Amino acid sequence: MKAEQDEVPTPAPRGLGERVESVAGLGPLIVRGEPHHGRLLLAHGAGAGHDAPMLVALRAALAERGVQVLAFEFAYLQRMRTEQRRRPPPRAERLVEEFRAWRAAVAPLGEAPLWLGGKSLGARVASLLAAEDGAPGLVLCSYPFHPPGKPERTRLAHWPRLACPTLVLQGERDPFGRRDEVEGYMLPDCAEVHFLADGEHDWRPRRASGRTRQALIDEAADRVVHAMARSR
Repeated sequence: MKAEQDEVPTPAPRGLGERVESVAGLGPLIVRGEPHHGRLLLAHGAGAGHDAPMLVALRAALAERGVQVLAFEFAYLQRMRTEQRRRPPPRAERLVEEFRAWRAAVAPLGEAPLWLGGKSLGARVASLLAAEDGAPGLVLCSYPFHPPGKPERTRLAHWPRLACPTLVLQGERDPFGRRDEVEGYMLPDCAEVHFLADGEHDWRPRRASGRTRQALIDEAADRVVHAMARSR
């Protein structure tokens, strides 16, 4: 999958109001917010970790609305930080077991249902895990429905096995799945796609649209709270 940023991620990703805990055998876990409405175990995109501005802002918006975000980074991204050089991600299917290990470690840390989610690559891995093991719910940000410029190569083979509430938050102009493309897919009844007006893969709208990325992030966070509340 195409990397979302060209620079090597810097160490110690953390925003204001966040704490970082160490999970034995897996690595650092970023924790933000309290689980008034639920918990979300969140993975990152292919080339940028949880210090990506979009993800920092999303964690803050969710925490403000009573969703506790538990954000982790896959081992290949942790190695990128240590070595300070780029490293291509493994295939999404190879990351499922790692996501499963994170869920097993984090699930007992609270009583609220632990939803799974991620951005781009992380969203795809979360959906693969939910298709295999089930989940209370999914939050899929910028789901990579197909590689950019290759709409015929859809990444939906496992979607018929999804049975949990599935919220997709997709920019209308996302090259991994534009609105006109996604609206043509036959998705399972458990899936809801919410399109963010004029947003691209990082939910950044064009200035001429009159929208801001922060407005789209706030809108997305509202939808997450609504989906979690509705599933209870």
